[in-house]
Amino acid sequence: MKLIAAVDIGNSTTEVCIAAQDDKGKIRFLSEGSTFTTGLKGTIDNVTGVLGVLDETVTTAGIKISDLSLIRINEAVPVIGGAAMETLTRTIVTESSMIGHNPKTPAGFGTAAGETVRIENLSRAAQNKPYIAVVSADFDYESAAELLNSAIENGINIVGAILQLDEAVLVHNRLRRKIPIVDEVRGIDKIKENIECAIEVALPGQSVRMLSNPYGIAALLKLSADETQRVVPIAKSLIGNKSAVVMKTPYEFDNQGAREENIDEVLERAVKNVVQHIGENAQILDVFTADTFAHVEVAGAFAGETSLEKAVVVAALVTAGQLPMEAIANTLSEKTGVYTQVSGVEPVMATLGALTTPGAKLPLIVLDLGGGSTDAAIMEESGEVKSVCLAGAGELVTLMIQTRLGLSNRLTAENIKKYPAAKVESMFHIRLENGDVMFFEEGLEPRFFGAVVLLAPEGMIKVEEEIPIEKIISARVEAKRDVFVKNALRAVGKLTTTDVKNVILVGGSAEDFEIPELISAAFAEMGKVCGRGNIRGSQGPRNAVATGLIMDWGS
Repeated sequence: MKLIAAVDIGNSTTEVCIAAQDDKGKIRFLSEGSTFTTGLKGTIDNVTGVLGVLDETVTTAGIKISDLSLIRINEAVPVIGGAAMETLTRTIVTESSMIGHNPKTPAGFGTAAGETVRIENLSRAAQNKPYIAVVSADFDYESAAELLNSAIENGINIVGAILQLDEAVLVHNRLRRKIPIVDEVRGIDKIKENIECAIEVALPGQSVRMLSNPYGIAALLKLSADETQRVVPIAKSLIGNKSAVVMKTPYEFDNQGAREENIDEVLERAVKNVVQHIGENAQILDVFTADTFAHVEVAGAFAGETSLEKAVVVAALVTAGQLPMEAIANTLSEKTGVYTQVSGVEPVMATLGALTTPGAKLPLIVLDLGGGSTDAAIMEESGEVKSVCLAGAGELVTLMIQTRLGLSNRLTAENIKKYPAAKVESMFHIRLENGDVMFFEEGLEPRFFGAVVLLAPEGMIKVEEEIPIEKIISARVEAKRDVFVKNALRAVGKLTTTDVKNVILVGGSAEDFEIPELISAAFAEMGKVCGRGNIRGSQGPRNAVATGLIMDWGS
């Protein structure tokens, strides 16, 4: 009996399987395993990951590495994928300033307009005009409320307030006449006195309406037609906020208005970013672009406000010369004492592995949905195989989700991509994104109450940012459709002009809970049968290339 290990080194994941061949040539699979690829695909750094997962896999099979007769590694396609994002527009505040950083705890509701005055100077305020009180961190909620109440009782018309501390509700509860209050304004020292100011706090569950509308700002601050045109960037950047402040100031900044870039220049810069990241000698094989939105810090704003701007994401697939697979094989031979062979072109091996899916038959299209690229192959009934590699896959989806939702943490975007979402409505039940309700016998942790959570196998993951569940779902589905459905159709268009009915999806992204359904729906309109592969009838869409290496060896 001969024992053989097959190793598939991918951009993101390294997969292994162990098989035995008896004296009659019959193949029996013993075990399989996977790990994250160590180092850049096709470099000696890959050996560390291969040795680790190989050791685990032979242990599962009940053998030792020294029992192996042969190790086969894939003849990797010498391409590497990368992604970058560039904004096309940027909001720049000129001749006005704003504070609209969406604090969690504004108080009161409604709009107000008046002249700014620091709370310590209220005693000198006139009685014939409205005022917006500016309260620095030197005043706690009790002293602030006392001064505001006293001023109002003395005939000063206080119509709104801006606080530096997170105490709007505490101040509001102590006021005898209620006013809208915005708090958590860390740049409050930049606010000058005696300037026209408009403030708005939205009703619970709503967003500002007047200050996200240029004509609303014009009405509150009595702007001319020309001035109204100049506040359009401000209004746009405040859309969706629970509270906001706009001031009519003479501040000047280096840039004027809103910037919009030439799309060709943006694409060129984004591609260069990808290629430089991978290596100066890289040559572009394929480029994938998609329109998106990104949260970009507003130039000229006071408190780090962001605006949702038009952006483009670019994925580039580049050649990296011939990947040194022979060097990797030699190193593995030295470290294991087992002869290691480089053989089997990736798309061909993936197709052989996909053919072990029950119900599969030729001719067959195989889509390998990875992290760095989308690879596709078509095998005719004659055994002839044609293949293509396209830029854009799982990593690009993560980037698009991160930019669309304005997430600072890439891991959060990755988790949003991988897991369905739900809203925690009480300590004993959650509402799933499809509308179903799930109940729990034991109460959930208090930190989950009212939050959007992601339903990972190991337990709930709280989304720390306050983003509506509908927005999370929309960003996730649109990113997957923009990348994987578009690439699936691109791949089939490049591979064949004949009507091949069968399509099998393999690779890590084919395990996703909704990507295969999105692709299948698109192919169903074309009369094609499409679904996840089930390699060897047991592995799902994973291990296609490694299995193909075994099938190729045993044939």
